[in-house]
Amino acid sequence: MVIRELTGGLYFGTPKGVEKLPDGTERGVNTMVYTTPEIERIARVGFEVARKRRKKLLSVDKANVLETTELWRKVVTRVGKDYPDVELTHMYVDNCSMQLVRNPRQFDCIVTENTFGDILSDEAAMLTGSIGMLPSASLGSAKNRAMYEPIHGSAPDIAGKGIANPIATILSIAMMFKYSFDMEDAAMEIENAVEKVLNRGLRTADIAEPKAKKVSCSEMGEAVLKELER
Repeated sequence: MVIRELTGGLYFGTPKGVEKLPDGTERGVNTMVYTTPEIERIARVGFEVARKRRKKLLSVDKANVLETTELWRKVVTRVGKDYPDVELTHMYVDNCSMQLVRNPRQFDCIVTENTFGDILSDEAAMLTGSIGMLPSASLGSAKNRAMYEPIHGSAPDIAGKGIANPIATILSIAMMFKYSFDMEDAAMEIENAVEKVLNRGLRTADIAEPKAKKVSCSEMGEAVLKELER
């Protein structure tokens, strides 16, 4: 589970832009900036999510060279004292990227800033074989308010072809039950239904092994629905 801060950091910091220099060359500038409240907010989301999973939270930063993430580590560590039941560890983003490929089973919940989260979440998605497998949520500051969607967003290039993988969308509904409605049993039923269908060998085109029988988007969806009805 990658918990990514979405409204701050390098993508939104100022100053930013491209300026012309006196010698005729250009300089591009982006600013990574975080305030204590911004870090506290996402850290608490991370700890709350970790409590619903294996009670392990990894905070990813680059505190050895980026002062912004020095503050990040300091604030996350302080917030962690309010969650003594959650094991907090820290890792530099370059090492985390390597470790995700080397041994992904060591991770459970990762909390990190916007740019790092953007990259690591896509890397983590491909560990499943396809970005069509993973759900995502944009969690608001108000309790239970969120937007749920597959991690890949829309796929207009394959619209109408019947080959999209619906699993990420289905699992996004499971996330909604878990994190907005506190309905753990409903979320687990959906997740178990997806797992059983995959264990039976059903595959959409993006996750099909060579010579495997491929099913369409609607066929995969119907199979999950039938499993739920059981």
